[in-house]
Amino acid sequence: MLSSALKPEDRDNPTFKQNKDAWVERIADFRSSLEVVRRGGGRKAIERQHARKRLTARERIARLIDPQSEFQEILSYAGWHMYEEWGGAPGGGVVTGIGKIAGRDWMIVANDATVKAGAFFPITAKKVIRAQTIALENRIPTVYLVDSAGVFLPLQDEVFPDQDDFGRIFYLNARMSGLGIPQISAIMGNCVAGGAYLPLMTDALIMTEGSGLYLAGPALVKAAIGQEVSSEELGGARMHAEISGTVDFYEPSDEAAIERIRALAALYSAPELAPWARERIPPVEPAYAAEDLYGLVSPDSTRPYDVREVIARLVDGSEFHEFKGGYGETLVCGYARLGGFPVGIVANQRTIIKKPAPPGGSGKIEVGGVIYAEAADKAARFILEVNQRFIPLLFLMDVTGFMVGKESEQQGIIRRGAKLVNAVSNSVVPKITLITGGSFGAGNYAMAGKAYAPRFIYAWPSAKYAVMGGAQAAKTLLEIEVAKLEREGKTPTDQDLKELYERIKGRYEETLDPRYAAARLWVDEVIFPHETRERLVRSLEACALNPVREQMNVGVFQV
Repeated sequence: MLSSALKPEDRDNPTFKQNKDAWVERIADFRSSLEVVRRGGGRKAIERQHARKRLTARERIARLIDPQSEFQEILSYAGWHMYEEWGGAPGGGVVTGIGKIAGRDWMIVANDATVKAGAFFPITAKKVIRAQTIALENRIPTVYLVDSAGVFLPLQDEVFPDQDDFGRIFYLNARMSGLGIPQISAIMGNCVAGGAYLPLMTDALIMTEGSGLYLAGPALVKAAIGQEVSSEELGGARMHAEISGTVDFYEPSDEAAIERIRALAALYSAPELAPWARERIPPVEPAYAAEDLYGLVSPDSTRPYDVREVIARLVDGSEFHEFKGGYGETLVCGYARLGGFPVGIVANQRTIIKKPAPPGGSGKIEVGGVIYAEAADKAARFILEVNQRFIPLLFLMDVTGFMVGKESEQQGIIRRGAKLVNAVSNSVVPKITLITGGSFGAGNYAMAGKAYAPRFIYAWPSAKYAVMGGAQAAKTLLEIEVAKLEREGKTPTDQDLKELYERIKGRYEETLDPRYAAARLWVDEVIFPHETRERLVRSLEACALNPVREQMNVGVFQV
């Protein structure tokens, strides 16, 4: 078992208290912003939805999932502070996440009709695609609660044509169906134009009274071909149930449709689990309290900490088998169980490591959060071993990048860093990434950032996501601005330089907020430290639904 260096009296020391106090303010800010997101289009829009005798997206989900179970929402911040010239799109106008239906995990995608009638903004399409991609990679059955006016026309050029735009949704419908992943859809409002294809490409289609399903609505039909027709005649639930034969189940209300979904979901056979999940043992709670994380880790990443203390508050029984513990110490690697599942862990070490002087040499200090050449070697070797065992990989990311300088270059940092990136890229086991602090530069790549296909990627409110830190970036950008001014024959004063630096730094640091990353789907969800263990376990349970075992091939790399 990991022995925590934290003693009861340490919880009273100034640093621990300062960290906790800073977290209180940070958590309150994030809770407040989540409340805004979850209100969707606001009170009046919710009242309009109820006046139509329809539930909101969140009310539908609450009735759909098993009683006393919890909905694990993902991609909450999609569209955060985006599209403000159009009145905003809270949550991207769609709610997504994993919930238990008839005792089994299902991905749920529910259009939020309180946000622009559920219209698809660019981020809406990308959010649905990300939810489908998670479902496809993990073989998670999926429910679509459809209530959408279709593409948001003012931004149609950003929604319609590209590989990861609107059409990709239907492509993934077909791919999921081809793999035998269950999909059920319920039309509970509008379903028009290209969006009409989504429910038709699922296993079962339910439609409620008063809903509309058509490629073109009555107004567009009149404009296009001069035909006058009512909404019900053109694409109402009864017409599709009794004349076109398009829908499988006609239901009079949202509530009845939800009961039908639950009944159909219960009829699917139990899935085959991944090999590593079949040997799951009863989980054991960590020996140390999760709340300690708030005192151990500062929310602004200004204070060093031992990442083993974080691991001790996440893994079963706080038991961690460290791999090459005395070598390449700025990356901590090892094995543990999480929720009863075996996992390999790769974590950035944020302590300042003082190494003894070798014979005839001087001692060195390793800076926490930086990946040194030997640490890259160690982690690459560890990832190969984890793939040989075929168990999931958990990355705990708090990285400032790879080490720079003459000594580091002579040690082959680029070559050895590339070897680590190769191993991460070609790893075939499920990867789950948690960003607890910095996520800078190529360190993001080495620690399985979004580009490296983690099955799930989460961030704490303390995460910072950028090419480099705010101060470093501001200095670089300032030099560029000054050079531009000098080419124009202008000589800035010291006061001009100070004001310009602060302005550049302020703009840059706005993009470091993890909500900025979450708004653009660079992370799947911002989660709070005390919730981390539960979220990771639920994610492993979702990953366990994919039984396929692949062979790792690393290709060519520099040795």
